[in-house]
Amino acid sequence: MPNTYTQLYIQFVFAVKNREASINQSWKNDLYKYITGIVQNNKSKLIAINGMSDHIHIFIGYKPSVSIPDLVKDIKVASTLWINENKLCKYRFAWQEGYGAFSYGQSQIDLVYKYILNQEVHHQKKTFKEEYIDFLKNFNIDYEEKYLFDFVGDDVLTSSTPTELPNLINLML
Repeated sequence: MPNTYTQLYIQFVFAVKNREASINQSWKNDLYKYITGIVQNNKSKLIAINGMSDHIHIFIGYKPSVSIPDLVKDIKVASTLWINENKLCKYRFAWQEGYGAFSYGQSQIDLVYKYILNQEVHHQKKTFKEEYIDFLKNFNIDYEEKYLFDFVGDDVLTSSTPTELPNLINLML
């Protein structure tokens, strides 16, 4: 479209559906390459991708030619098919319903990039549930706990207090 200019950076977070059907170290990099292709085919630019066995973070330069729900659906459906067709899991792999989508400014790209690439270190301090709830609180997103993901190790939760504005630096620590 002529005279249409955008600069949008979005981080997606979503979880594996079945606790047994986890993202395995032996094939996670191939999964990330596959998802990179999906993002690029949807005219967006992948900036960072990483996660743990139970969830994934995808940070993109978003081109709004495809809606966010359609992009996430495309990533989930195509990657699920790829995992199952290649028989990478003992069980049928699926992503949980829903996702988090968090927007950032250009000045935050480096911090988000480093945060995503440091998932293994970060999750020595926080569970995925703690991390996800912190995202929701720090971005002032109203939520009902009963509608959150089915978390692995969901019995562990520390209390957090939301800030009035998203405090990316505290969230990333």
